Amino acid sequence: MIQPNWRELVDFDKLAAWMDGLGLESGPVLDAVPLAGGTQNILLRFKRGGRTFVLRRPPSHPRLDGNFTNRREARVLGALANTDVPHPRLIAACDTPDVLGGAFYLMESIDGFNASMALPQPFSESADLRRQMGFSIIDALLSLGRVDHIAVGLGDFGKLDGFLERQTLRWRAQLESYREYDGWPGPQSLKHVDEIGKWLSENRPKSFQPGVLHGDYHLSNVLYRFDVPQIAAIVDWELATIGDPLVDLGWIMATWPDPEGRGTSDTRVKPWDGFPVIAELIEYYGKHATRDVSNIAWYGVLGCYKLGLILEGTFARACAGKAPVETGERLHKSCVGLLERAAGMIDGR
Repeated sequence: MIQPNWRELVDFDKLAAWMDGLGLESGPVLDAVPLAGGTQNILLRFKRGGRTFVLRRPPSHPRLDGNFTNRREARVLGALANTDVPHPRLIAACDTPDVLGGAFYLMESIDGFNASMALPQPFSESADLRRQMGFSIIDALLSLGRVDHIAVGLGDFGKLDGFLERQTLRWRAQLESYREYDGWPGPQSLKHVDEIGKWLSENRPKSFQPGVLHGDYHLSNVLYRFDVPQIAAIVDWELATIGDPLVDLGWIMATWPDPEGRGTSDTRVKPWDGFPVIAELIEYYGKHATRDVSNIAWYGVLGCYKLGLILEGTFARACAGKAPVETGERLHKSCVGLLERAAGMIDGR
């Protein structure tokens, strides 16, 4: 969703002067176009001196510390520069609000498409190409998992102590916080939620191999190349940290569309036939990764649990008249479906 006041948040004269100071092309800023990306951030593509840039900055009133998040995004993109991870290449970053009133960075423009919005030819006509697209999202995740976070300067980018222990407790606490919304029926209205939380605590992996974690890895956050069924770039790095990279695979397990192409938030990918099923993605990851995936069900259950409880928050707000009722009911239905998916993973279904 693009903020309607993006023109007020990007002063092109000041931007051009800042770019001049870094020796980044010259001339007027041309053809500025807002892009879809993330839920709040300003994302603008523009041209200057014959080169295309994409600018990303927080909105005027971010939900969290937008400057802090923006600086983290720029840092991780810069760290990935000499890796084989497909990502938007960082061009330059400004970590203070002095220029545009907020931290921002410039990155390369990506020539790619979002599969959750539309499949162009030839991918819309070939089930075999769509199958390769499915495995390529795992290839990109594997490349991220191979990054030595210490060697690329991200050794202090996350808190590893108690990383897995914090997961279940954090999201259960978030669920409990919804009790403040009048009219919300409470956790007891969610089938399986207590059993899933208990199972996650009792079956938590005892150790993990640390690495770079994207934090929101799913179909809508990757762009595919137009010429071959490969990932052009992983985008939206605002939740990136250092942790257990298998959490990203668990997020794929939670968000991957069902055999009819329906995602967990009523999104559809058409046509969907040809795309691998979840079990095939896990098998493919296991064959090509150095990490042990014998306990991968735990990560899939965690992904479903986390996403479901996040979506339930909108339903709780809707119950209190603080969000659209139709949206709240739709996301509550998604939450129920995610918890059912998690229960199926626990049971081996």
